[in-house]
Amino acid sequence: MGHAHELKHRMANKTIKLVDAAGQPVAGKEVEIKQTNHAFLFGCGIFDVVDVANQNVPADRLAFQEKKLDLFLDVFNSATLPFYWGRFEPEKGKPLTKELQAAARWLKERNIAVKGHPLCWHTVTAPWLLEMSNEEILQAQFARIEREVTDFKGLIDTWDVINEVVIMPIFDKYDNGITRISQDLGRVGIIKEMFAKTREHNPDATLLLNDFNTSINYEILIDGCLNAGVKIDAIGIQSHQHQGYWGREKLEEVLDRFSHFGLPIHFTENTLTSGHLMPPEIVDLNDYEPSHWPSTPEFEERQAKEAEEMYSILFHHPLVQAITTWSFSDDGSWLGAPAGFIRKDNSPKPAYEVLKKRIKGDWSTHLTVKTDDNGVLTFEGFLGEYDLVCDGEKVPFTIEQEAETDQLILR
Repeated sequence: MGHAHELKHRMANKTIKLVDAAGQPVAGKEVEIKQTNHAFLFGCGIFDVVDVANQNVPADRLAFQEKKLDLFLDVFNSATLPFYWGRFEPEKGKPLTKELQAAARWLKERNIAVKGHPLCWHTVTAPWLLEMSNEEILQAQFARIEREVTDFKGLIDTWDVINEVVIMPIFDKYDNGITRISQDLGRVGIIKEMFAKTREHNPDATLLLNDFNTSINYEILIDGCLNAGVKIDAIGIQSHQHQGYWGREKLEEVLDRFSHFGLPIHFTENTLTSGHLMPPEIVDLNDYEPSHWPSTPEFEERQAKEAEEMYSILFHHPLVQAITTWSFSDDGSWLGAPAGFIRKDNSPKPAYEVLKKRIKGDWSTHLTVKTDDNGVLTFEGFLGEYDLVCDGEKVPFTIEQEAETDQLILR
């Protein structure tokens, strides 16, 4: 474990006393210790689950979609599901609640942590809000939060509460209900209202503020929220790098600035392409529409190097708790970019292989340990969920942080 010192904050010592059904110590026995899940969230935006979970995939595409999800499940333990209001409830009063519940359940049954994205955003919001007064829009937004947070409690307990507020009141691409109310309430005001409403209906949920703006404007906004008593559980940072990898220097600089709050940091939407880079003069990424954006062997190598470096920097940083890659696959990826870890035909790219090696290998604990005369064993492991395996029998346990001895009973 040569790297253990750098990753101290990701690990803990564990002591287990192993006893048999009669309560006698199981002495001098070799047992296998296998990590089954990470405390750290390695995630993807994996919207494909919605159709699969709802058996909504044409028969000739089903095996393909299932293969894609198997590749996801092999490496990742966290997923973001889409709650864009304009798509979730295109017609007022007809939300896709059942469909998204099926998707969240599908993921949860496979031990995947689920996050909903987003509860409030000015983009892809409900078009029918434009027929209402600002007071009515605000009430509709509150009602939406109450409904979603209540309907998904226990299935989804992590939410991107409000998205991209730095630009929200000055957003001028098109008129929308959310920008209107953000102008009335102000940035801190709208965040405070949306967080309060979400917290009211799921007091134990993990609530994120999320933005792509990593300038001082976002820092000032977070500072304003904290001063106004808003309890932000994690700072969400988007890192869509279609125009090129940030590099170690910028990444460490962003981490340094957003660490000052002492809050957990989630990299909520990460993109590293394996194709040509988007031209630097594009300001809004949505404006770039190439006819052809292929993934190439040369750029796939670049993507793998960048992904490995970026994930390592983030995993080493004590405040970072989650990294979500935005498009798991090139098939159906945002902007049509070759930004997935797997290609359009489901074949894994080098970035997939290199992250699998890290997440399931270097950053995972798998040991054989011998119990002493008292049935006690001690080891150091990465935080997360485990199985102790002895004579083909599995006993689950967790490593949270330095803790008392667990007594595990072999039946």
